[in-house]
Amino acid sequence: MTSSSAASEERTRRMIHTAAALIIGDEILNGKTVDSNSAYFAKFCFSLGINLKRIEVIADDESEIIEAVRRMSDNYDFVVTSGGIGPTHDDITYESIGKAFDLKLKLHEDALRRMKKLSKPHPSQPNFSYDVPSPALEAKLRMLRLPIDTGREEESQVLFVDEGLWVPISVVNGNIHILPGVPRLFTQLLDGLKPRLVPRLTDPEGKGIYRVMISTPMAESAVAAYLTELAAKAEPKGIKVGSYPRWGKGRNTVTLVGRDKEYMDSLIPEVEKNVQGIKVDKEDEADHLNPEDLES
Repeated sequence: MTSSSAASEERTRRMIHTAAALIIGDEILNGKTVDSNSAYFAKFCFSLGINLKRIEVIADDESEIIEAVRRMSDNYDFVVTSGGIGPTHDDITYESIGKAFDLKLKLHEDALRRMKKLSKPHPSQPNFSYDVPSPALEAKLRMLRLPIDTGREEESQVLFVDEGLWVPISVVNGNIHILPGVPRLFTQLLDGLKPRLVPRLTDPEGKGIYRVMISTPMAESAVAAYLTELAAKAEPKGIKVGSYPRWGKGRNTVTLVGRDKEYMDSLIPEVEKNVQGIKVDKEDEADHLNPEDLES
């Protein structure tokens, strides 16, 4: 095993503290498609207690993909990419990430077997056959040529996490997980990956991070001084204090986010008193208590 292969193997086993997402696609940047995968990933990380540090959106550009995945792989424990693994010429994610780590693409036979079993021919291709060479077949095989490190076992580099899908999660350099951009597939595969991640979390039970929301009728400017004092007291204990305006709703939201549930719960009466607010589970839960608009 080469030194780079050994380093990749170590990344597959290390504890997961931080995460990043790389959203790839010209269609996101030109406004044709609204990205929902990053929001889902953020909630996914929050629920598991993973500190999501960065989300980037880049074009279908080889040099940009190479630079981004190298940097993210070095800086974060768990990285996902979204998009660019379809059958057309502008789907260049596999190839680009392979080049980033000097890996050649290899047709994955198990993925092909699964595709044959689970993927039905499109109505526009009634005569399609896996046994007859054609442009359509080549397009399908494009989605099965994955970047593989021949110095490592393939089973840790190609994950099948959902028996109902032929689409694999290609894992490169030990911590880059290549997912499709189609939201349904992205969320299904990410959820399927969860059992493999939980044992590597700081909290192996995957309880995640705790969030407290206080709904207040007071303007942000009116509570700013108190929140500054609160942050100075709470942040050394790993608790982040936030304030979020809700224009036109008559109420704003103060949040406490952290892992120390007991300490955060102990702060609730104090915060409620100082912002004249009430703890809520949903931001709009107390809107009926004060319908007037607020000025910050």
